[in-house]
Amino acid sequence: MNTNKKAPDEIKFDKDKIKAFIKESVETIVIVLVLVIAIRSLLGEPRWIPTSSMEPTLQIKDNLIVEKVSYRFSKPQRGDILVFYPPNHELDPTLLGKFGRMIGFFSKDEAYIKRVIGLPGDLIEVAPNEGVYINGTLVNEPYVKEVFNGTCDVFMICGPYKIPQGNYYMMGDNRNDSTDSRYWGTLPEKRIVGKAFVKFWPPTRMGLIKRPEYNIKDK
Repeated sequence: MNTNKKAPDEIKFDKDKIKAFIKESVETIVIVLVLVIAIRSLLGEPRWIPTSSMEPTLQIKDNLIVEKVSYRFSKPQRGDILVFYPPNHELDPTLLGKFGRMIGFFSKDEAYIKRVIGLPGDLIEVAPNEGVYINGTLVNEPYVKEVFNGTCDVFMICGPYKIPQGNYYMMGDNRNDSTDSRYWGTLPEKRIVGKAFVKFWPPTRMGLIKRPEYNIKDK
């Protein structure tokens, strides 16, 4: 005689437990996904640095948090480091493309990271071997790796150039190895993802990303 057979009530009880476990697991996964999407789209998202264009401030493979809250209440300031989609790139217009950009995940659109140098209404001029002039004043920029020592040709926007309203002039701190506003123009505000807030990896480079003080007054 087989004494290990389960009674019908026991089998039903096991099935009920399995169903309850599956239901609870699915609900947990859905809640986690909703929270992740909400946090990444509304609060902030992690990013990592793939190029040397922001050296020495940001090194290749630095990991940082890009916050998306402050610009809901204020405008970008000179010296902020922004993540954005450059204006010379056509963005994926599909719903999946928009969703990917919203959460910063699964997106085919390449994001850039640069520093705000010129604000709306500024008269900016990039002078080779000198630096950047804002409204006639040479800007003190201790964070740059080196000043731009190339040549401004007719295809570059070196100025003097007045920045349109709602736009920003972006430059990499590594001025001789950065594709920025000199080459593709000013950045429309609507293309900004968020502001670089804190470096969290590697541990030896952890810390807040602070905005520098300038020797010029903003309007």
